[in-house]
Amino acid sequence: MDGSEYGIISLVPIAILIVGVIITKKMTEMLIVSTFIGAILIFKKGFFTGYISLFYETMAGDMFQFLFLILILVGALITLLEKSGAMMGFSDVVTRLANTPRRAMLITWILGVIVFIDDYLNNLAVGSCMRGITDKLGIPREHLAYMVNSTGACVCVILPFSTWGAFAIGCISEFGLGFSNYVHSIPFMFYPWAAIIISLLLGLGFFPKLGPMKKAYERVANGGDVTVPPDPSGAVAVVSIEADPDTKPSSMWNFLVPMIVMIAGVIIFDNDIIHGLMLSLLCVFIMYLAERIMTLTQFMNGFLEGITNMANLIFIVLIAFVLATENDKMGMSPYVIGVMSEHVSPAILPPMTFLICAFIAFTSGSLWALIAIATPVFVPLAQGMGIPPEMLIAGIMSGTALGSQICFYVDAVFMTAAATGVPNMVYVRHSAIYVIIGVVVATIAFAVAGFIAL
Repeated sequence: MDGSEYGIISLVPIAILIVGVIITKKMTEMLIVSTFIGAILIFKKGFFTGYISLFYETMAGDMFQFLFLILILVGALITLLEKSGAMMGFSDVVTRLANTPRRAMLITWILGVIVFIDDYLNNLAVGSCMRGITDKLGIPREHLAYMVNSTGACVCVILPFSTWGAFAIGCISEFGLGFSNYVHSIPFMFYPWAAIIISLLLGLGFFPKLGPMKKAYERVANGGDVTVPPDPSGAVAVVSIEADPDTKPSSMWNFLVPMIVMIAGVIIFDNDIIHGLMLSLLCVFIMYLAERIMTLTQFMNGFLEGITNMANLIFIVLIAFVLATENDKMGMSPYVIGVMSEHVSPAILPPMTFLICAFIAFTSGSLWALIAIATPVFVPLAQGMGIPPEMLIAGIMSGTALGSQICFYVDAVFMTAAATGVPNMVYVRHSAIYVIIGVVVATIAFAVAGFIAL
């Protein structure tokens, strides 16, 4: 039974996951259940052996191996920056500028825009370095998490020099399009623009605090802690890398130089974040031992502790990737695209592209795979209907950026949780209302653009 024959059955594991999480509030457990159900649907009587084979297949995949290396390297790097006092030294300098909540959130937003090479790097670096500063100023961690992830993938898709941009340009090149077409699509990326602007306005106090976010600020105003209190649903952070209170601050250059080396390495090695992280760790090793901030034993202990901190996250990401593998085997994305794009008039194709890709991104959690799947469907459709392909490229990238911001089991949300200490389900609840506002704005903008284009 190939993927084309599953049809609506391909939606069963995702439906079980979403409904199960809503009812039980247990994401990890429901991920395991949904992947097990997926194995039964795919392998029938041989589901047990088939389920194990999915783990082998997933772990052998380039994308999981890529993310696995990122997680262990980033975990080690952040822990070393914390234990060396470099993070604290940088925070002390930034604190002189970020002496009010509004300035702190503005600086967080600016850093989120500057660190545009990759959303993983963005979420982890910005969240980790701003966490202590926003805590001192009474900003709830929930707001920091929202700000950090709003300037993650949303910034990366808008700037073509990022890993996201490079991947998307490679996908559209199969249809005679290239860098200039991607650049021309940027003004039409309505959701990323909306998300970035809303997060800035909220941080500066020009946009109202709504729903759970308002309650988080009320908690702090009433003497509560800025960190996330125990969640009634039992949600906990998958991983939280907190500063050691006994750590003494060192020079801010011990933070900035490794960050500069990382970004330079990413750029030099063709937007490969693995090269950048390895060079950054090498830089940290040389600097910290030369300055006698750490001994070799302390460095290795910090390195291994950082990897250990990521163990839970690595396991959950593995399960999420297994689900994505099952979705691919059952042809979930092509099925949804095929059903929802039938009998669509050219004028409403841009908003439909955005909404379809957003739905798939939210339900599948497989973002780059979505770009690869959606591009050969929507780009030729645009070319055949006389719609500027840049508009549908923007719809695809907008939908995937939305998934990165709100899908509760996507890797970017886990990264945000790791950097800010906010459980992923808590982050999603506090961000949802602002995401919905962005979706409404983007859908209307795509609809207007579609009618104008024709």
